[in-house]
Amino acid sequence: MTTNDQPTPQDHRIPCGDGHIFARDWAGRDTKVPIVLLHDSLGAVTLWRDFPERLAKATGRRVIAYDRPGFGQSSPRTDVLSPGFVAEEAHHVIPVLCDALGLTRFIACGHSVGGGMAVETAAAHPDRVAALITIAAQAFIEDRTREGIRAAKAAFADPAELDRLARHHGTKARWVLDAWTETWLSPGFADWSLDRALSGVKCPALVMHGERDEYGSHAQPRQIAAATGGQLVILPGTGHVPHREATDLTIATIRDFLQTAQV
Repeated sequence: MTTNDQPTPQDHRIPCGDGHIFARDWAGRDTKVPIVLLHDSLGAVTLWRDFPERLAKATGRRVIAYDRPGFGQSSPRTDVLSPGFVAEEAHHVIPVLCDALGLTRFIACGHSVGGGMAVETAAAHPDRVAALITIAAQAFIEDRTREGIRAAKAAFADPAELDRLARHHGTKARWVLDAWTETWLSPGFADWSLDRALSGVKCPALVMHGERDEYGSHAQPRQIAAATGGQLVILPGTGHVPHREATDLTIATIRDFLQTAQV
């Protein structure tokens, strides 16, 4: 910790498959169960902005964010994502991250598709996941999700938008964009859902969703909360990125949930 009580981040490059994954680690002041952040479809460690640092300070916990393979500062990819890529993250990448960083127990906290990955992680590793937190996660494919992605794809026809994405992903930006739009809009992904994984979640769960989320109706968080017995929180006046649009409220909700759940 620094003298002003701000968590000092430590960077890691962790061998994974034929490449590496990049992770950033904010130390907490307490020895409580740490939080692992799983980013969204265009996300990266840097796109969490100051949320991990503020979350670590508010909760006293160690917070870890990482770039999935192909994203941010992790190794590039050239392959096409399979329809099972959400579950694959939980089975193939999360164990590597945990072993490298000594995580025997952690809280899985994911945004958007990262929320789906957090659900898959909780179901696949019940011995390691002490609590589940989803932020704006999708549990199934609905028209609103596809419409939002089509609109975003059209916006990225402007080269300036891709340039902005490249600030976080470098030369991987085009792959990152296509991995999102072409996977989610493909016929092979139309029947995707979290149903099987949700039935396997046994830990306490917090399900957060923005009132005005442009990529998922309230049916999404309701399904996750009902299946897990989790706490459902609809964040007023917010869209798809509550941790940027309402950072203080998002952090306070997480802090209060973890205190109540005694994790």
